[in-house]
Amino acid sequence: MRHLIVGTRQSSLALTQTNWVCSQLAEFDPDVKIETEHIVTRGDRILNVTLSKVGGKGLFVKEIEQALFDKKIDFAVHSMKDMPAVIPPGLVIAAVPEREDPRDVLVSRDGRNFTELPKGAKIGTSSLRRSAQLQAARPDLEIVPLRGNIDTRLRKLEEDGLDAIVLAAAGLSRMGWLNRATERLSVDICIPAVGQGALAIQCREDDQEVIDFLAQMDHPVTRLEVTAERAFLDRMNGGCQVPIGGYAEQMDDWLSLRGFVGLPDGSVLLKEFAEGKQPRELGIQVAEKLIEKGAREILDMFGEEQNS
Repeated sequence: MRHLIVGTRQSSLALTQTNWVCSQLAEFDPDVKIETEHIVTRGDRILNVTLSKVGGKGLFVKEIEQALFDKKIDFAVHSMKDMPAVIPPGLVIAAVPEREDPRDVLVSRDGRNFTELPKGAKIGTSSLRRSAQLQAARPDLEIVPLRGNIDTRLRKLEEDGLDAIVLAAAGLSRMGWLNRATERLSVDICIPAVGQGALAIQCREDDQEVIDFLAQMDHPVTRLEVTAERAFLDRMNGGCQVPIGGYAEQMDDWLSLRGFVGLPDGSVLLKEFAEGKQPRELGIQVAEKLIEKGAREILDMFGEEQNS
């Protein structure tokens, strides 16, 4: 195996995730040398507006994928929830490691859980998916846009006078900060983003040696769950401009998948659930159920806004 270069975003969380992957790969072959290449993405550069207003898919991956095409790096470590539903031709997700808890967590300033927050409490989040579901459950809350790395958002909880913020449990866990969480939000309240808690290890499709090396980290159950979620996202053609989420879970030989799409203010929230054994078919089935309920009209509405 040759010397390898891994591409990653330069945030603390991205580097922590990448270092963990490299340490796991070193256990498979301690003679492999891996160098880390820090890459700044468009999503990292634009921090003064919410993600939904930046528009487009792959805000945190395109520059890294281009580095793969240009052969500046040999593989990349992404957060799966940042990955568009369709991978560019010539690239492949060689491994999906076992994922962390996919749920969202509430971090409140005074230790109150979600139901205990006072009327009019200010909740910080940059996610339309989170804000729509939180407002559907608690219309009295005030949602405050919040961008930045995980450590920045934790700091702004105090500096910006927020009552609470909502983050991914996986990010806090990987940083060793899960003790900061006040409450893990039930998926009945907040369905996670597609692929949340999972990593995607990506490389070139024609680099079989690297594929075989990386594939040792693949976790079959996580890949099945993520495949169902991503098939759902693909059929819905959803992005960061519309509130959408999907959560799959394997129980014995069966997969369950719940998905939702809604309006940003939480006034409309369409949810569906199904079970099956074939992940792609399951994802499409849940998407079709939502489309029958009127999800396509919501998605088309936001598509027109983004193209106007």
